[in-house]
Amino acid sequence: MVLQNRADPYGVLHAVQARGMFTGNRGVIHDPQTRRLLNRRWTTRAWIICTCDFQGRRRDVMGFNGRSGGAGWTEIFFLDEVTALSAGHRPCFYCRREAASSFARAFASGQGESHVSAPQMDHILHATRARSATNGLVNRNMVHDLPDGVMIEFSGVPYAKRGPSLLEWTFEGYREGVPMSKVGEAQRVITPAATVSALRNGFHPIWHPTAQT
Repeated sequence: MVLQNRADPYGVLHAVQARGMFTGNRGVIHDPQTRRLLNRRWTTRAWIICTCDFQGRRRDVMGFNGRSGGAGWTEIFFLDEVTALSAGHRPCFYCRREAASSFARAFASGQGESHVSAPQMDHILHATRARSATNGLVNRNMVHDLPDGVMIEFSGVPYAKRGPSLLEWTFEGYREGVPMSKVGEAQRVITPAATVSALRNGFHPIWHPTAQT
């Protein structure tokens, strides 16, 4: 059974075979008996990005994983960290503390602060999730100035900014890039604005290997 737990850059969940490099959660949003999603798509503002391999622990994906025998949290999978950030998630302080601390420092700098807590980041991100808002339009020059790791929509397709190119996103990986010179006059930025600022202020996300080619 292919489970509906794979997130695209907009944060929408799909049922596809490919799993991806990272997992994460938004709380409990599935029925462990049927392994199907409930109508809600989050139960907490703490949307996090976790490692798929932590201290040898194994989970029954979308099954009964709670300490009391209930659902536990719903596992969501992402192609890479770039995708997860675009979907509105942030690194987990429990299983990815170094990445989470680095993100928090960059996030704080982007907000003009010396420090931000996890709840403060969640509050800010919750208001700007790509799933519920259009983050704005940018012209060609602005796209060129965006930091690496930002996702934009070009001709209805999500692309990731990497160097001088936009790499087309798919569930299996990135495809051949589009030169910046071919970008139209106005495109949608998918990555939340606060995360764009964190990327601009020094956070370096982990890319899927296909982005190297």
